[in-house]
Amino acid sequence: MARTGSPGSLTVLGENVADIFTDPGAPGADGLALRALPGGGPANTAVALARLGSPTRFRGRFSDDAFGALFRARLTASGVDLTGSVTASEPSTLAVADLDPTGQAAYTFYADGAADWQWTDHELTGTGPDDAVCVHTGSLALIRRPGGSRIEDYLTRARAHATVSVDPNVRPLLVPPAAYRERLARWCAVADILRLSEDDCALLAPGVGLDEACDIWHAAGARLVVITLGGRGALASLDGSRLTVPAPHVEVADTVGAGDSFTAGLLHRLDGLGHLGGRLDGLSVEEVADACSFAARVAALTCSVPGADPPWADAPALRTGR
Repeated sequence: MARTGSPGSLTVLGENVADIFTDPGAPGADGLALRALPGGGPANTAVALARLGSPTRFRGRFSDDAFGALFRARLTASGVDLTGSVTASEPSTLAVADLDPTGQAAYTFYADGAADWQWTDHELTGTGPDDAVCVHTGSLALIRRPGGSRIEDYLTRARAHATVSVDPNVRPLLVPPAAYRERLARWCAVADILRLSEDDCALLAPGVGLDEACDIWHAAGARLVVITLGGRGALASLDGSRLTVPAPHVEVADTVGAGDSFTAGLLHRLDGLGHLGGRLDGLSVEEVADACSFAARVAALTCSVPGADPPWADAPALRTGR
């Protein structure tokens, strides 16, 4: 049944990552000047959701190092509730970003033994209120051991009262795509929403067209599949009914965090339409188109500025067309 309000929070579960960029404006004659910005797919999604005005809780494992403090500060400043997060002794995850001339980012990760993957069953079940109407997760936290399988179990429990959203966010340099393919059907079985990029699809369903891939993932259990297509917009499939939405034109600074912002815009809009808190019963294709169009505007604004810096709710471009 569709809701008309949002009495609970939208919970995002996953990792923080320090995105390390070269800093061309800093002197570097004696070395390479670097700039560290807080990122990580799930953390970016939580920041974007909170800035859009959704009541947002982030559940993560924060290292007690300097990067952990940076992550906490960014999330808190954006209005994210950190109840249910834990402080950990393991180091933070680092990603060194290499931007091509179009602003596309490729990453080298430093992630072995990091805090983000060490979830225990007690940490996932023993802390924080359980009022979420939606739980979103994915990325490395859902695939890395030992925490990934524990998060899968958490999603199974959360599904009793919350809509479940998953973004695989495939990182082939860290985890072989075959490992994602092996577990994807399990994720679809608990997920109501599967949001992924066109590049993810090429790795998760090699040689398979996007329409056929949607049907495979519907058969596995996901009711709403949304595939972002970069500057070409997005393809959405609700129980097999397909639609496409265009991407607004913007001058691209870089694409860091664009997919995460799209996910946030999608969930924010679905919540505003009263469709989170269950199995998306009553959701129409027209409402999916509306939510994806809003999400595309959120992603475009994120692309227009450097780094994962999603817009706030009062951005004029987000008020257009409401």
